[in-house]
Amino acid sequence: MPRTPKAAPAAPSTMKELKDTLWKAADKLRGSMDASQYKDVILGLVFLKYVSDAFDERRAGIRAELAADGYDDDQIAELIDDTDEYTGRGVFWVSANARWGFLAEHAKGGSVDGVDKTIGLIIDEAMDAVMQANPQLSGTLPRIFNRDNVDQRRLGELIDLFNSARFTTQGQGGSDGRRARDLLGEVYEYFLEKFAAAEGKRGGEFYTPAGVVRVLVEMLQPTHGRVYDPACGSGGMFVQAEKFIDAHHGEGSDISVYGQELNERTWRMAKMNLAIHGLTGNLGPRWGDTFARDLHPDLQADFVMANPPFNIKDWARNEEDPRWRFGVPPAGNANYAWIQHILSKLAPGGQAGVVMANGSMSSNSGGEGQIRAEIVEADLVSCMVALPTQLFRSTGIPVCVWFFAKDKGKRAGEVLFIDARNLGHMVDRAERALSDDDIAVIADTYHSWLGRDVVAPSPVVERGSEATESKRPAYENVPGFCYSATLAEIKAADYALTPGRYVGAAEVEDDGEPIEEKLARLRTELDAQFAESARLAEVVREQLGRVS
Repeated sequence: MPRTPKAAPAAPSTMKELKDTLWKAADKLRGSMDASQYKDVILGLVFLKYVSDAFDERRAGIRAELAADGYDDDQIAELIDDTDEYTGRGVFWVSANARWGFLAEHAKGGSVDGVDKTIGLIIDEAMDAVMQANPQLSGTLPRIFNRDNVDQRRLGELIDLFNSARFTTQGQGGSDGRRARDLLGEVYEYFLEKFAAAEGKRGGEFYTPAGVVRVLVEMLQPTHGRVYDPACGSGGMFVQAEKFIDAHHGEGSDISVYGQELNERTWRMAKMNLAIHGLTGNLGPRWGDTFARDLHPDLQADFVMANPPFNIKDWARNEEDPRWRFGVPPAGNANYAWIQHILSKLAPGGQAGVVMANGSMSSNSGGEGQIRAEIVEADLVSCMVALPTQLFRSTGIPVCVWFFAKDKGKRAGEVLFIDARNLGHMVDRAERALSDDDIAVIADTYHSWLGRDVVAPSPVVERGSEATESKRPAYENVPGFCYSATLAEIKAADYALTPGRYVGAAEVEDDGEPIEEKLARLRTELDAQFAESARLAEVVREQLGRVS
């Protein structure tokens, strides 16, 4: 029988507590499921909660609009189910049996239309209904909730918790602050991060650490035009681009999103991630291999951001592929195939940021050195950034970011090298993270080098107001951190693009002590330490002699 949901528990006081509470509750559902199925179950529930909340929010808005126009209750009841009023505002249509209130009412299963059903079957049917009503979601949502290895009791408890959790934050004066569906977007991202950490190496297939993504976004500033990711994973690059636009008083509609993903489950996650953040993206009609079949063959992108899989040995290589403008990549490593594919997608004036294994900066195997030389001589490389170790839980391979630009303006014939290996902080024994300040230092250095002014939102103006502008200091080389090299200097280094070759060592502050005096002092201290070492060794021998 239908049931009344439990009374809401005390709401967590912060968004972090809310996310942690939901994660711990969701983790109890793991049971006998493998990690990938468990991920689909939880993220599918978050998505269903999102579309239902968005639908309810729009429904309340329509009701208020009709009432304000003088319609009575009967007229409102007749007009409120006009699907165009929802889909025209970018809101998915959700039928009555797929809405969260209905799921919460049947969280322990029961009779639906005279048929006894488990909560898992009810959720599966809700997923079907959402996909049928919204063709753009066709084949995207998981239908795995009624399987034998899904604990129906715990699934019902999770529905209860999601139903009772308060997905709003309080603004000043007690009024509601951010919308529930905005916070559900944060929960989705948080769960993606937790799943990536739980899955270890496999987690890297769908998740790029937020700090790394933000380095690309803050440096490229993708505020308009076509944004492309040929190995888009769960869509994190697009979400961060949308957040950057939002922070700078733009609209997500200022960008058009294009992507491709090889893994079916990851492609589905990306589709849900874009939808939950209000982004309409073209990820192709289905998943697919970017090298075997480019789903966007005619695309010319204004911005490309990517973290393709490193050092792929088995990839769909065609020596006659027109993308290999600078040379055919070796069969045993796809790094330079990714780079050249991305370069082939840049529109005039386009820019790109690509995360790569460090070896890509200096490798000469399989003709990679010659390909790199051709790319450098074409003056397409704008900046190279060496990142700290341990940013990725999924791999211990040191990584870097290549930045490309079709037009470098007054910096034509130069490449900026940034050695950021000493930045970041350890969040635990296995993982390092970049702080806001770390990211700002890297991005500001690049923008100063390009001669760009700071353009940032004022903290005291509302969204839609003009951004404030301030001047960045003029760029200067900083020993040990950044250096602007000419193409001639890079050629002299045999086209190696490792920042450490160019930035040199950091300057050591002069302590004012003359070098002759310092050497004499250090020699005296060393002699004293040797003497003390000899004395202690003699004491140890004497004590051992007494024991024997």
